[in-house]
Amino acid sequence: MKILGRHLVAELTGCNRNVLDDMELLEKHLKESVRRSGATIVKSVFHRYNPQGVSGVVVIAESHFSIHTWPEYGYAAVDFFTCGDTVDPHKAYEYLRECLESENAHLTDLKRGMPSATDEIIDHKPVWQPTGTQTAG
Repeated sequence: MKILGRHLVAELTGCNRNVLDDMELLEKHLKESVRRSGATIVKSVFHRYNPQGVSGVVVIAESHFSIHTWPEYGYAAVDFFTCGDTVDPHKAYEYLRECLESENAHLTDLKRGMPSATDEIIDHKPVWQPTGTQTAG
């Protein structure tokens, strides 16, 4: 695979139900997890559902972190998608798991990119020129 990024997918169970239903607190925790990972916050959007549950996304310069909660089950689905090699999504995962007081967790660490015969990390920000815009020199 021509690796452009990493995607940690976390299934967190046995979480504190009050925390899972507190939109402001979840946004604070997810933003702090971004900071701890070394990523750069661009923008965040969070929504609280009726009667319970929260979904939120923090867009980062390196991709995004997201959370979706089901307080009635004590469950949170969390994604940490990062590109480049300057961010450590595992730091974000450990911090958020602690904040949610998760009793059990399952973590999947995926490589994201283009299929190829061998693994190689490639530059995720090369300069691209649309066809027909280059001039002869």
